[in-house]
Amino acid sequence: MLRASVIVFPGSNCDRDVKVALEAITGFPVKMVWHGDASVPASDLIVLPGGFSYGDYLRCGAMAAHSPIMRDVVEKAKKGTPVLGICNGFQVLCESGLLPGVLMRNTSLHFICRDVYLKAETDKGFFTKCYRPGEVIRMPVAHAEGNFFADSETLDRLEGEGRVAFRYCDREGNVSPETGINGAQRNIAGITDETGRILGLMPHPERLYDAILGGTDGRRIFESALLSTLEAAA
Repeated sequence: MLRASVIVFPGSNCDRDVKVALEAITGFPVKMVWHGDASVPASDLIVLPGGFSYGDYLRCGAMAAHSPIMRDVVEKAKKGTPVLGICNGFQVLCESGLLPGVLMRNTSLHFICRDVYLKAETDKGFFTKCYRPGEVIRMPVAHAEGNFFADSETLDRLEGEGRVAFRYCDREGNVSPETGINGAQRNIAGITDETGRILGLMPHPERLYDAILGGTDGRRIFESALLSTLEAAA
């Protein structure tokens, strides 16, 4: 069994999408948790969904990071509960200090909404074990602030510890400034914490989890979480 909770902020618009995807893939019901609640129910997985939490005022994710529910999310994450932050959820993870770096405005200064190619970099994490390192996959993006920035020391540490999970690339897997859609340093599309149990990801796996949606490359994020949970319980 996988007990998943999806946090709902004012302005979230992908919370139901994640719920539908998780329930379809795992077969287990998902709990929706309001931002004003004091605690998250016992969970094997917490998801911070995409959207525009609190209208994206101040900085994207900055207000959500200080919402009542996030105090418990941070506490549970530090005790080992896996957390997936998708798009705005990635921004919240950075603003709350659970992941390093920050997501800035796209260098184009335009909102980007289209499918992109990603290069999977690891199969070691809680959310990535169903991907092959070097594999090229496709997922949709929909963001204006996906430009990942961190200082050189932090970037080198992420690289050295194998914490870069996905990079923007082309169809053949080439990673270059030209394939970086938003200016993110080193084409970073997703990173993990030191344990691999917290993943921040700008693309939306819940939007490409079933063939009826046009592809299934996002499905393995959730399948990896289910497999990791079952292995831990065995």
